[in-house]
Amino acid sequence: MALIRIAAAQYPPEALPSLGAYRDKLARWVAEAAGNGAELLVFPEYGAMEYAAAAGAAVAGDLAASLAAVSDALAEMDAAHADLARRHGVHILAASGPSARDGEDGQRRYVNAARLIAPSGKIGQQEKLIMTPFERDWGISGSTAPLNVFETALGRIGIAICYDSEFPLLVRAQAEAGAAIVLIPSCTEFVSGFHRVRTAALARALENTCVTVLSPTVGEATWSPAIDYNSGAAGVYVPSERGVSDTGVLAEGELNRPQWVYADADLARIAAVKATGEMRNAADWMLQPGATTLRRHVEIGDLM
Repeated sequence: MALIRIAAAQYPPEALPSLGAYRDKLARWVAEAAGNGAELLVFPEYGAMEYAAAAGAAVAGDLAASLAAVSDALAEMDAAHADLARRHGVHILAASGPSARDGEDGQRRYVNAARLIAPSGKIGQQEKLIMTPFERDWGISGSTAPLNVFETALGRIGIAICYDSEFPLLVRAQAEAGAAIVLIPSCTEFVSGFHRVRTAALARALENTCVTVLSPTVGEATWSPAIDYNSGAAGVYVPSERGVSDTGVLAEGELNRPQWVYADADLARIAAVKATGEMRNAADWMLQPGATTLRRHVEIGDLM
């Protein structure tokens, strides 16, 4: 497939009263994007924390309890996403959230997991590898799971959750494994944090000759100690190239306003840039002093 319509969410977490209310909101958002022709829908990092409010104010207001409540509900959330993906014939990156792991010491720990869901109902998961200072404070652990690239009807897709996108070699490994699109769900409190991730998204698109898709949480959620304040704008980025985009920005939203941001990405044109573009950053990677082909293992997941 060459031309793909992408929808990136600027998503406002709300204190919803029940799982039913969560499902209703999700259904509205997905129906809107699918109704506008989107084939790939991207939700943000830690947007799943929205469900903690459905467990009650006492749970939502307690960090440890809210992490546990969301982790315990991930299977139900995935089922709701899978039903919508099937019904609308779309691929959905569900908002990431804490996923429980039992440590060797018997203590429950969490990783930050994002799930890509195909119309077939198949689910692929990417866990965040590098923790931010505030995630370490929460007790979220960096994952030891492998990097993944998912084979889909839209092409090969990688996921770099927020801070992971700021480390070039992670995304480079996914690009070398064939990722034509890299999804970057994010959750940043300050505008400065948004710009760090935006800069990373632009840079990863340029150096790997691929599409990157940034989806942030936006607005206040002071009922949650985890995602109390959120700043950002969604965007779809490509290499700066004549005939593709002069600026590297296919589309970008208005800062902090809840909305979908849409872009049509021509994957065939972007692939051609690798061989015939004005500049050939992806192909010339090895010309950097000290550069080597990355040997990091990347697993290919089948979401066809």
